[in-house]
Amino acid sequence: MPTNVEVYDEAIQLEQTGQIEAAVAKLQQLLQQDPQYALAHAALSVFYGKLGRYDEAVEHGRQVCQLEPEDPFSYVALSLICQKAGRLAEAEQAMFLARQAQVALYRSQMSQQE
Repeated sequence: MPTNVEVYDEAIQLEQTGQIEAAVAKLQQLLQQDPQYALAHAALSVFYGKLGRYDEAVEHGRQVCQLEPEDPFSYVALSLICQKAGRLAEAEQAMFLARQAQVALYRSQMSQQE
């Protein structure tokens, strides 16, 4: 049985060859096995965005933020997909959360250096 990383890599290869729907199916299969796999949610957010399926893209972007709330980039990515979906208030909220996560990360790094 292939590992999560192997299935994820297969999906990325499919997308890179223009087979976005097949890549989406592969990632959905992966999430059935491991619903907490943040990279799969992140990739699905991007791929659904490319397909113009913004509701699904936003939902997977939100999943990434729930799984990795300390990662500012997750919120930035969510903001971008919300912008593409025309959800400007949600995009601004995501950027606000990105800034909060960035400050928390900075503070954590500073306290570790002391």
